[in-house]
Amino acid sequence: MKKVNLLAPLFGFAFMAAASVYADPDPNFHIYLAFGQSNMEGQGTIESQDKTVDPRFQMLSAIDDFNGRALGTWNDAIPPLANKHGGLGPTDYFGRTLVEKLDPQIRVGVVVVAIAGCSIVAFDSPMDQGYLNDQAGWFKDIVKDYGGDPYKRLVDMAKKAKEDGVIKGIIFHQGETDEGDSDWPGKVKKVYDRLVTDIGLDADIPFFAGEVPYQGSSKGTNNNIRKLPEKSKNFYLVSAEGLNDLDMMRIHFSSQGYRDFGKRYAEKVMEVLGDKLNPVATSTPESSSAETLTSSSSDAPASSGAESSSSAGPADGSSSSAKSPESSAEATSLSEGSDAIRAVQAKGVSIGKMVVSQNAIVVPVNLDRASRVNVSVYSVLGKQVMSMDAMFSAGENTVNFDASKLPVGNYLISVQASSARSTARIDIAR
Repeated sequence: MKKVNLLAPLFGFAFMAAASVYADPDPNFHIYLAFGQSNMEGQGTIESQDKTVDPRFQMLSAIDDFNGRALGTWNDAIPPLANKHGGLGPTDYFGRTLVEKLDPQIRVGVVVVAIAGCSIVAFDSPMDQGYLNDQAGWFKDIVKDYGGDPYKRLVDMAKKAKEDGVIKGIIFHQGETDEGDSDWPGKVKKVYDRLVTDIGLDADIPFFAGEVPYQGSSKGTNNNIRKLPEKSKNFYLVSAEGLNDLDMMRIHFSSQGYRDFGKRYAEKVMEVLGDKLNPVATSTPESSSAETLTSSSSDAPASSGAESSSSAGPADGSSSSAKSPESSAEATSLSEGSDAIRAVQAKGVSIGKMVVSQNAIVVPVNLDRASRVNVSVYSVLGKQVMSMDAMFSAGENTVNFDASKLPVGNYLISVQASSARSTARIDIAR
């Protein structure tokens, strides 16, 4: 039995692959920018039903040390998404609805920058210091969290997000503070144009603006909001009709109102983008890794440990996500507490019973014949975080990965030998 030991610091492995599978942005990771004032920040009470989320829905933290999230890192989209002053907002159920309705291969990410009570001029860059000096202390604290320049922070995070996926649109909720400004629609268009230029977005990137409550204290703002489509063919309205369960100030939606409003944003995005939201085939053997990460066995929840599936590609090397008959027939459920695994035999290669601990991942690799093998570990976002490539002998081989520096979460183990591939989902918990 051949053993390959990779217990070394993260990204410092012998046999490191020359390039990760998703060195280019993942076309099936759909990203949306979200900005505005208090209703986009979210003012709803975060209830128990809001505290769990499908890992296919991610948020890129635009603030450092925000609920344990580091600036510029992807995290499960558990509210609040904008900043520490916010609560449940429309972005929460916007993303949840998309991952529910779209193909399982699609993942959704959001970048949210919002400041309660702000005028649209808060998204000028650099921010006007005279305007900022006139604001309350809590307002200045939010701006400080965004590096003193919310617009620049949104642009910087959008550029970072583009390294991982594709920006599909912009969602927007602002205007209450500028209710009496007849020039507001034109100012919004200028911010949109700057974002397109500064981030390098497609010229036709859609922009979705939400209305304010019809019976709210700022209902006159809708007169401005409804003029936005006159400024660009890329501007679309999201109706707030019937969402009349409001807070005491009659400015903000209730928690249920935010859930419903978020769904409306998602439905409008799906209506406008249509087939552009379908998954894109990738040319790499691991093209189905995102789908595997978000699928679970009918008799073993994904959160209970690790789960694997296998496929043997056709002779021409093209990938296939369908399980072979051999895989289904030979699947055997094994369990060791949180390290449960479903070991599946593919033609030519299989992953045996893995041992997953806080500090190590031990991967048994079984081969029908000697072959060059690639064993890789992927994050929930489909990014390769560990890899080795070596010549293995027929029979059982063992690969050891150092897991001590991996964040808690779900990962995918992929073993590729020629056109045969096995994958297994694991869960690292501390």
